[in-house]
Amino acid sequence: MATLPENHGAGAPESEKLKIYFLPNLMTAGNLFCGFLALTKIVEADPDAPNFIPVIHTALFLILLACIFDLLDGRVARMGGHESPFGREFDSLADIVSFGAAPAFLVHRIVLKGVFVGYPQLGWFIASVYLICGAFRLARFNCLAAMNPGGGGKEFLGFPIPAAAGLVASLTLFLLWIEEKDFTLSKLRFVLPVLLVFLSLMMVSEVKYPSFKNLDFRAKRSFAKMIIIVLSIGFFFILWEKVLPVLAPLIFSGYLLYGFVRPFISRAWRHEIEDEEDEEEPVK
Repeated sequence: MATLPENHGAGAPESEKLKIYFLPNLMTAGNLFCGFLALTKIVEADPDAPNFIPVIHTALFLILLACIFDLLDGRVARMGGHESPFGREFDSLADIVSFGAAPAFLVHRIVLKGVFVGYPQLGWFIASVYLICGAFRLARFNCLAAMNPGGGGKEFLGFPIPAAAGLVASLTLFLLWIEEKDFTLSKLRFVLPVLLVFLSLMMVSEVKYPSFKNLDFRAKRSFAKMIIIVLSIGFFFILWEKVLPVLAPLIFSGYLLYGFVRPFISRAWRHEIEDEEDEEEPVK
Protein backbone atom coordinates (compact mmCIF):
# COMPACT_ATOMS: atom_id res chain seq x y z
CA MET A 1 0.00 0.00 0.00
CA ALA A 2 1.39 3.39 -1.01
CA THR A 3 2.11 5.84 1.77
CA LEU A 4 2.19 9.61 1.66
CA PRO A 5 5.51 11.34 2.17
CA GLU A 6 6.16 12.65 5.65
CA ASN A 7 6.08 16.26 4.51
CA HIS A 8 2.67 15.92 2.79
CA GLY A 9 -0.10 18.37 3.71
CA ALA A 10 0.11 20.92 6.51
CA GLY A 11 3.59 19.77 7.54
CA ALA A 12 5.09 20.29 4.09
CA PRO A 13 7.90 22.84 3.68
CA GLU A 14 6.75 26.30 2.60
CA SER A 15 8.30 25.85 -0.86
CA GLU A 16 6.24 22.67 -1.47
CA LYS A 17 2.86 23.94 -0.30
CA LEU A 18 0.17 24.67 -2.87
CA LYS A 19 -0.17 28.43 -3.18
CA ILE A 20 -3.70 29.71 -3.78
CA TYR A 21 -4.02 33.49 -3.77
CA PHE A 22 -7.46 34.91 -3.07
CA LEU A 23 -7.90 38.02 -5.25
CA PRO A 24 -6.45 36.76 -8.58
CA ASN A 25 -8.39 33.49 -8.29
CA LEU A 26 -11.53 35.43 -7.39
CA MET A 27 -11.19 37.22 -10.73
CA THR A 28 -10.75 33.85 -12.45
CA ALA A 29 -13.84 32.53 -10.67
CA GLY A 30 -15.73 35.56 -12.00
CA ASN A 31 -14.54 34.64 -15.49
CA LEU A 32 -15.79 31.06 -15.07
CA PHE A 33 -19.10 32.22 -13.57
CA CYS A 34 -19.75 34.53 -16.54
CA GLY A 35 -18.95 31.71 -18.95
CA PHE A 36 -21.39 29.37 -17.21
CA LEU A 37 -24.14 32.01 -17.20
CA ALA A 38 -23.51 32.70 -20.89
CA LEU A 39 -23.95 28.99 -21.64
CA THR A 40 -27.23 28.87 -19.71
CA LYS A 41 -28.55 31.88 -21.62
CA ILE A 42 -27.57 30.34 -24.96
CA VAL A 43 -29.37 27.12 -24.01
CA GLU A 44 -32.46 29.09 -22.97
CA ALA A 45 -32.52 31.14 -26.20
CA ASP A 46 -35.35 30.09 -28.51
CA PRO A 47 -35.11 31.53 -32.05
CA ASP A 48 -38.91 31.48 -32.29
CA ALA A 49 -39.45 33.31 -29.01
CA PRO A 50 -39.92 37.11 -28.93
CA ASN A 51 -37.14 37.49 -26.34
CA PHE A 52 -34.54 35.64 -28.44
CA ILE A 53 -32.39 38.69 -29.24
CA PRO A 54 -32.37 40.09 -25.66
CA VAL A 55 -31.31 36.68 -24.30
CA ILE A 56 -28.51 36.39 -26.87
CA HIS A 57 -27.48 39.96 -26.03
CA THR A 58 -27.13 38.94 -22.39
CA ALA A 59 -24.99 35.93 -23.34
CA LEU A 60 -22.73 38.12 -25.49
CA PHE A 61 -22.24 40.69 -22.73
CA LEU A 62 -21.39 37.87 -20.30
CA ILE A 63 -18.68 36.56 -22.64
CA LEU A 64 -17.24 40.06 -23.00
CA LEU A 65 -17.41 40.51 -19.21
CA ALA A 66 -15.51 37.23 -18.84
CA CYS A 67 -12.80 38.77 -21.06
CA ILE A 68 -12.50 41.67 -18.60
CA PHE A 69 -12.21 39.28 -15.63
CA ASP A 70 -9.55 37.32 -17.53
CA LEU A 71 -7.60 40.52 -18.14
CA LEU A 72 -7.84 41.49 -14.48
CA ASP A 73 -6.82 38.18 -12.89
CA GLY A 74 -3.39 38.09 -14.50
CA ARG A 75 -2.71 41.76 -13.88
CA VAL A 76 -3.78 41.52 -10.22
CA ALA A 77 -1.54 38.46 -9.79
CA ARG A 78 1.48 40.17 -11.36
CA MET A 79 0.99 43.42 -9.45
CA GLY A 80 0.97 41.52 -6.16
CA GLY A 81 3.67 39.07 -7.17
CA HIS A 82 1.16 36.24 -6.73
CA GLU A 83 1.54 34.25 -9.95
CA SER A 84 1.35 30.51 -9.27
CA PRO A 85 0.95 27.18 -11.10
CA PHE A 86 -2.49 26.78 -9.50
CA GLY A 87 -3.63 30.14 -10.85
CA ARG A 88 -2.38 29.29 -14.33
CA GLU A 89 -4.23 25.94 -14.37
CA PHE A 90 -7.42 27.42 -12.89
CA ASP A 91 -7.32 30.20 -15.47
CA SER A 92 -7.08 27.70 -18.32
CA LEU A 93 -10.01 25.67 -16.98
CA ALA A 94 -12.11 28.83 -16.78
CA ASP A 95 -11.00 29.92 -20.27
CA ILE A 96 -12.06 26.67 -21.92
CA VAL A 97 -15.61 27.22 -20.61
CA SER A 98 -15.96 30.99 -21.15
CA PHE A 99 -13.93 31.35 -24.35
CA GLY A 100 -14.10 27.84 -25.81
CA ALA A 101 -17.43 26.16 -25.11
CA ALA A 102 -19.60 29.31 -24.85
CA PRO A 103 -18.63 30.94 -28.20
CA ALA A 104 -18.69 27.58 -30.03
CA PHE A 105 -22.15 26.78 -28.70
CA LEU A 106 -23.31 30.34 -29.40
CA VAL A 107 -22.41 30.17 -33.11
CA HIS A 108 -23.87 26.67 -33.40
CA ARG A 109 -27.10 27.71 -31.72
CA ILE A 110 -27.86 30.83 -33.76
CA VAL A 111 -26.15 30.03 -37.07
CA LEU A 112 -24.86 26.51 -37.72
CA LYS A 113 -28.00 24.77 -36.51
CA GLY A 114 -30.03 26.52 -39.21
CA VAL A 115 -27.43 26.42 -41.98
CA PHE A 116 -26.76 22.66 -41.99
CA VAL A 117 -30.35 21.46 -41.61
CA GLY A 118 -29.77 18.29 -43.60
CA TYR A 119 -26.32 17.68 -42.08
CA PRO A 120 -26.46 18.70 -38.40
CA GLN A 121 -23.27 16.76 -37.67
CA LEU A 122 -21.36 19.23 -39.88
CA GLY A 123 -22.48 22.13 -37.70
CA TRP A 124 -21.39 20.32 -34.54
CA PHE A 125 -18.07 19.45 -36.21
CA ILE A 126 -17.25 23.09 -37.02
CA ALA A 127 -18.11 24.18 -33.47
CA SER A 128 -16.09 21.32 -31.96
CA VAL A 129 -13.03 22.20 -34.09
CA TYR A 130 -12.99 25.64 -32.47
CA LEU A 131 -13.34 24.13 -28.99
CA ILE A 132 -10.61 21.51 -29.55
CA CYS A 133 -8.18 24.04 -31.03
CA GLY A 134 -8.85 26.34 -28.08
CA ALA A 135 -8.08 23.52 -25.63
CA PHE A 136 -4.94 22.65 -27.59
CA ARG A 137 -3.80 26.26 -27.49
CA LEU A 138 -4.30 26.49 -23.71
CA ALA A 139 -2.46 23.20 -23.13
CA ARG A 140 0.45 24.40 -25.27
CA PHE A 141 0.55 27.70 -23.39
CA ASN A 142 0.71 25.92 -20.01
CA CYS A 143 3.44 23.57 -21.19
CA LEU A 144 5.57 26.43 -22.55
CA ALA A 145 5.03 28.40 -19.35
CA ALA A 146 6.11 25.40 -17.24
CA MET A 147 9.20 24.95 -19.41
CA ASN A 148 10.18 28.60 -18.89
CA PRO A 149 9.53 29.32 -15.20
CA GLY A 150 10.12 32.91 -14.28
CA GLY A 151 9.85 34.10 -17.88
CA GLY A 152 7.42 37.02 -18.01
CA GLY A 153 6.55 36.36 -21.59
CA LYS A 154 6.05 39.38 -23.82
CA GLU A 155 4.46 37.33 -26.59
CA PHE A 156 1.70 34.81 -27.11
CA LEU A 157 2.28 31.99 -29.59
CA GLY A 158 -0.95 31.81 -31.56
CA PHE A 159 -4.03 34.00 -31.20
CA PRO A 160 -5.13 34.06 -27.52
CA ILE A 161 -8.43 32.28 -26.88
CA PRO A 162 -9.95 35.18 -24.86
CA ALA A 163 -9.34 37.48 -27.84
CA ALA A 164 -10.84 34.87 -30.19
CA ALA A 165 -13.96 34.63 -28.03
CA GLY A 166 -14.12 38.41 -27.77
CA LEU A 167 -14.00 38.71 -31.56
CA VAL A 168 -16.76 36.11 -32.03
CA ALA A 169 -18.97 37.71 -29.37
CA SER A 170 -18.39 41.30 -30.48
CA LEU A 171 -18.93 40.51 -34.17
CA THR A 172 -22.15 38.66 -33.30
CA LEU A 173 -23.22 41.72 -31.31
CA PHE A 174 -22.43 43.91 -34.31
CA LEU A 175 -24.47 41.68 -36.66
CA LEU A 176 -27.39 41.74 -34.24
CA TRP A 177 -27.08 45.51 -34.09
CA ILE A 178 -27.31 46.03 -37.87
CA GLU A 179 -29.78 43.20 -38.57
CA GLU A 180 -31.66 43.12 -35.28
CA LYS A 181 -35.15 42.56 -36.64
CA ASP A 182 -34.22 39.83 -39.11
CA PHE A 183 -30.92 38.34 -37.91
CA THR A 184 -31.89 34.68 -38.32
CA LEU A 185 -32.53 35.27 -42.03
CA SER A 186 -29.56 37.52 -42.68
CA LYS A 187 -26.85 36.38 -45.09
CA LEU A 188 -24.30 38.07 -42.84
CA ARG A 189 -24.63 35.22 -40.36
CA PHE A 190 -22.51 33.05 -42.69
CA VAL A 191 -19.51 35.19 -41.66
CA LEU A 192 -19.52 33.59 -38.20
CA PRO A 193 -18.84 29.93 -39.10
CA VAL A 194 -16.06 31.03 -41.50
CA LEU A 195 -14.61 33.19 -38.73
CA LEU A 196 -14.86 30.30 -36.28
CA VAL A 197 -12.78 28.04 -38.55
CA PHE A 198 -10.24 30.79 -39.22
CA LEU A 199 -9.84 31.56 -35.50
CA SER A 200 -9.41 27.84 -34.81
CA LEU A 201 -6.40 27.82 -37.13
CA MET A 202 -5.05 31.07 -35.71
CA MET A 203 -5.15 29.79 -32.12
CA VAL A 204 -2.87 26.86 -32.96
CA SER A 205 -0.71 28.85 -35.38
CA GLU A 206 2.77 30.16 -34.66
CA VAL A 207 1.87 33.79 -35.29
CA LYS A 208 3.14 35.85 -32.35
CA TYR A 209 0.99 38.40 -30.54
CA PRO A 210 2.05 40.87 -27.84
CA SER A 211 0.76 39.93 -24.40
CA PHE A 212 0.88 43.50 -23.00
CA LYS A 213 1.76 41.88 -19.67
CA ASN A 214 4.50 44.43 -19.02
CA LEU A 215 2.16 47.37 -19.62
CA ASP A 216 2.64 49.62 -16.59
CA PHE A 217 -0.36 51.81 -15.78
CA ARG A 218 1.76 53.65 -13.21
CA ALA A 219 4.31 54.72 -15.83
CA LYS A 220 4.51 58.35 -16.92
CA ARG A 221 2.65 59.32 -20.09
CA SER A 222 2.91 62.34 -22.30
CA PHE A 223 0.30 65.06 -21.92
CA ALA A 224 -1.18 64.29 -25.36
CA LYS A 225 -1.52 60.58 -24.55
CA MET A 226 -3.24 61.33 -21.25
CA ILE A 227 -5.77 63.64 -22.94
CA ILE A 228 -6.57 61.02 -25.59
CA ILE A 229 -6.95 58.24 -22.99
CA VAL A 230 -9.20 60.32 -20.69
CA LEU A 231 -11.42 61.54 -23.54
CA SER A 232 -11.70 58.02 -24.98
CA ILE A 233 -12.75 56.55 -21.63
CA GLY A 234 -15.28 59.32 -21.06
CA PHE A 235 -16.69 58.97 -24.58
CA PHE A 236 -17.07 55.20 -24.11
CA PHE A 237 -18.89 55.48 -20.77
CA ILE A 238 -21.29 58.11 -22.07
CA LEU A 239 -22.21 56.31 -25.30
CA TRP A 240 -21.25 52.70 -24.52
CA GLU A 241 -24.57 51.21 -25.73
CA LYS A 242 -24.06 52.72 -29.19
CA VAL A 243 -20.27 52.52 -29.29
CA LEU A 244 -19.69 48.97 -28.01
CA PRO A 245 -21.25 47.07 -30.98
CA VAL A 246 -18.89 48.92 -33.35
CA LEU A 247 -15.83 49.56 -31.20
CA ALA A 248 -15.42 46.06 -29.72
CA PRO A 249 -15.14 44.17 -33.05
CA LEU A 250 -12.75 46.83 -34.35
CA ILE A 251 -10.47 46.38 -31.33
CA PHE A 252 -10.41 42.58 -31.51
CA SER A 253 -10.07 42.60 -35.31
CA GLY A 254 -7.21 45.08 -35.04
CA TYR A 255 -5.43 42.83 -32.56
CA LEU A 256 -5.92 39.85 -34.89
CA LEU A 257 -4.48 41.70 -37.89
CA TYR A 258 -1.64 43.18 -35.83
CA GLY A 259 -0.07 39.74 -35.52
CA PHE A 260 0.34 39.61 -39.31
CA VAL A 261 1.78 43.11 -39.76
CA ARG A 262 3.87 43.09 -36.56
CA PRO A 263 6.97 41.44 -38.11
CA PHE A 264 7.13 44.20 -40.73
CA ILE A 265 6.95 47.08 -38.23
CA SER A 266 10.19 48.64 -37.02
CA ARG A 267 11.38 47.72 -33.53
CA ALA A 268 10.94 51.31 -32.34
CA TRP A 269 7.32 51.44 -33.51
CA ARG A 270 6.57 48.04 -31.97
CA HIS A 271 7.87 49.13 -28.59
CA GLU A 272 5.92 52.36 -28.81
CA ILE A 273 2.68 50.52 -29.63
CA GLU A 274 3.22 47.74 -27.10
CA ASP A 275 4.64 50.12 -24.49
CA GLU A 276 7.45 47.74 -23.55
CA GLU A 277 11.16 48.08 -23.04
CA ASP A 278 13.69 46.79 -25.55
CA GLU A 279 14.69 43.43 -24.08
CA GLU A 280 14.34 39.82 -25.03
CA GLU A 281 12.08 37.49 -23.08
CA PRO A 282 10.90 33.91 -23.60
CA VAL A 283 7.98 33.35 -25.94
CA LYS A 284 4.84 31.83 -24.48
